[in-house]
Amino acid sequence: MIDTSIIIDHLRKKNKSKSQLYKIIDNPNLFVSTITIYELFAGAINEQKRKDINDFIVLVKILPFTRETAERAGKIYLSLREKNKLIEVGDILIGATALTNNLPLMTLNVEHFERIEELQVL
Repeated sequence: MIDTSIIIDHLRKKNKSKSQLYKIIDNPNLFVSTITIYELFAGAINEQKRKDINDFIVLVKILPFTRETAERAGKIYLSLREKNKLIEVGDILIGATALTNNLPLMTLNVEHFERIEELQVL
């Protein structure tokens, strides 16, 4: 599963071939969370950015945020809060989506996602 940071990095680079996403984009088993889609569109301040996002999302499978994922996210939140190691709520939701679907998470934000127990971070 791909985190928002990987996609944003790719979209911002002038030389796309130097992005992490470029190296894996031909993989037919790429996934993103609906939360990632939200984060991408929340930052799409113009029509070109929205077009770039739409061009990208046809290449991946979008995983829904389910009741099971919400429950898992709640448990992650409580665990991180107890340890005083909270991360952004969006990251918790994305991490929970990866865990619920038994997928590793590719991210540029390794430090935060490594706080989520059991999550395999790439």
